[in-house]
Amino acid sequence: MNILAPLVLAASLSLGTASAATPAPTAKPRPTVVLVHGAFADGSSWNKVIPLLQAQGLNAVAVQNPLTSLEDDVTFTNRVVNAQSGPVVLVGHSWGGSVITQAGGNAKVKALVYVAAFAPSLNAAPVVDTKDFPTPPGFAHFIADADGYLTLPADAIARDFAQDVSAQEANLIHATQGAVRGANFEQPVTVAAWTTKPSWYIVAAQDRMIDPGAQRALAKKIGAKTTVLPTSHVPMASDPESVAKVIVEAARAAAK
Repeated sequence: MNILAPLVLAASLSLGTASAATPAPTAKPRPTVVLVHGAFADGSSWNKVIPLLQAQGLNAVAVQNPLTSLEDDVTFTNRVVNAQSGPVVLVGHSWGGSVITQAGGNAKVKALVYVAAFAPSLNAAPVVDTKDFPTPPGFAHFIADADGYLTLPADAIARDFAQDVSAQEANLIHATQGAVRGANFEQPVTVAAWTTKPSWYIVAAQDRMIDPGAQRALAKKIGAKTTVLPTSHVPMASDPESVAKVIVEAARAAAK
């Protein structure tokens, strides 16, 4: 009789039990992309980008901000960020850049993407970074109501806000725009998330709402990985594939 046989069998059973008890490594959760619209807009701004992100296996959620103040918009954005179970890539268009600059301080946010957007410095308002650049043509056409909320007329949407989309789409943008409190642009941020988190910036080279030169300067200031697109102020509407590509790149970096 082989006296070693029982020992070999016991060792094998012991190894098998240990192996079975070792949990399989869990995959890291994929980032959720939280999309923040700008002034004169709502969450439908991202309608063309969302399916492209979903096709890459990313969850995407558009925030519906009230545009009533920086604090209100940050609160609405944080509510969406906090509802996500994993890391978040926070994307902001135009005025939404101020919102993500502050809301990006949320611990769940791992990366920031600015799309033709403001990116204020700590304790500074968004207008500080653009005051030394030419006044964009679209600024001449704001309509202010008695409460200081601004909208854009249909012809200004078609000529200055979204001059590179179809007339039908420009009409929809006009019809769904959100009125923005004009004083928002004078509100300083109390957090500048881009100082501690990786950032991407999409410059809209034919922008008539935020000067393209100011956008390039903003991208340089925050040390963002920069993409220049030959679009109007709404590249997510006129070139959604390129915008989605930048967001996917940021999401992949955030997942590492």
